[in-house]
Amino acid sequence: MKRSAKAVWKGTVKDGNGVLTTQSTTLNETQYSFKSRFDEGVGTNPEELLAAAHAGCFTMKTSALLSEAGYIPETLETDCKISLDDGKVTLSELTLNAKVPAISEEDFQKIAKEAKETCPISVAFSFDKTLTANLIN
Repeated sequence: MKRSAKAVWKGTVKDGNGVLTTQSTTLNETQYSFKSRFDEGVGTNPEELLAAAHAGCFTMKTSALLSEAGYIPETLETDCKISLDDGKVTLSELTLNAKVPAISEEDFQKIAKEAKETCPISVAFSFDKTLTANLIN
């Protein structure tokens, strides 16, 4: 399986701007710029897209592992924050709030940790990843 996206940039890094389009067109000429990356400009940025990818992948992996273990997740909600420091992505912080009937805290934490370590996006990232997993009853 291959997925693709295209970036088009016009102008200098600080004064120019670009658009991103994904194969599915979920992003369709979505604006990005220096201001949207480093300030409060309109549009997205690469770090936000990394955060979305990690949150989505981790959540799906958690659901798969829970299902394999015989649990039916009612709700899995993941927030991901990506840190960019001195021009390098340094950290992905995952926070999971989950409602999973009949699971013990121990089993939940074990499954969430395994999902963090084995989802394809986690595996692709070479920087640090953290997880806070909260089981909500």
